[in-house]
Amino acid sequence: MINFNKPPVTGAEQGYIIEAINSPKLSGDGHFGKRCQSWFEEKLGCKKALLTPSCTAALEMAAILFDIQPGDEVIMPSYTFVSTANAFVLRGAKIIFVDIRKDTMNIDETKIEAAITDRTKVLVPVHYAGVGCEMEKIMDLANKYGLFVVEDAAQGMMSTYKNRPLGTFGHLGAFSFHETKNYTSGGEGGLLIINDEKLAQRAEIIREKGTNRSLFFRGMVDKYSWVDIGSSFLPSELQSAYLWAQLEHAEKINEKRLSLWSHYKDQLEPLVKKGCIEAPSIPMNCKHNAHMFYIKVKRLKQRTMLLNFLKSQGVMAVFHYIPLHNAEAGKKYSKFIGKDENTTSESERLIRLPLYFNMTHDEVIKVSNAVTTFFE
Repeated sequence: MINFNKPPVTGAEQGYIIEAINSPKLSGDGHFGKRCQSWFEEKLGCKKALLTPSCTAALEMAAILFDIQPGDEVIMPSYTFVSTANAFVLRGAKIIFVDIRKDTMNIDETKIEAAITDRTKVLVPVHYAGVGCEMEKIMDLANKYGLFVVEDAAQGMMSTYKNRPLGTFGHLGAFSFHETKNYTSGGEGGLLIINDEKLAQRAEIIREKGTNRSLFFRGMVDKYSWVDIGSSFLPSELQSAYLWAQLEHAEKINEKRLSLWSHYKDQLEPLVKKGCIEAPSIPMNCKHNAHMFYIKVKRLKQRTMLLNFLKSQGVMAVFHYIPLHNAEAGKKYSKFIGKDENTTSESERLIRLPLYFNMTHDEVIKVSNAVTTFFE
């Protein structure tokens, strides 16, 4: 059986976790937490990097930082994970969905402006499969209308758009270290990066349950107290220790995944040329991180048949998001602006194939052969 995913393991995780257990600080922002955050600040060139228990938590922090109020509108694609919308719905926002591009499955930047109203407060581009959205055009719109931007870069660590890391264009960027991502902090985990320095101090306060505890430990206040709203957005040192073992081998993990991704592309190219499937499209100005390899088939019925066939061959492949505007809660908390030309139809064609750090090239061949056999 070839699993759809196996969490990445470098070999150093166990030793670092034991080291964290034996340290005097286990609750978070200890030796490993600070080391990870410094790594991200240097790698991404952001003003501040704050580890969180999940990307969901990072997005919820963003909604608080932007002072989302009931009646505010937040524009995003419907083809995304529920946390992208939920974080803002929790603050009372109305979610405004627009269509996606057929080639990248990212938000269609040409559809955003028509959805902007005097209630619009935030734009949330989602970098699907670690492939960058057209961030220059999105930021131009944000500047034109005075809007905040938070990049949902859950899948985008180590990816770039025009040689600049994803997550660093907007005011904020949110990343995931869930076990299905390229790097994990032990199952769950996340990161909020702050690119607008004016938001940095308040982000620390919100993360520390609304207290100025971080300022206290830096000697900037005599005692810490409750100064703002917030919640428990601080991950444990155990999560950070696991993540540090991954970051030490970040380049190695990235290179291996890119190698597997390219092998899939080569193996399945004959089916692409025959018109049986479509492979991922990577724009010239984007450098991706091989977060996933997906294919698109002709229609929903064929996808179901292929998934069942792959399962019978010992290959666990999956479809991905059900568009949020078609979901029960989506009908209550959101509105789709414009025509759904691609979101639903393209989502029904997409299949994610197994891809993970510890996967072998022989397993890529087995999966590819199974897909080929189906079409033969």
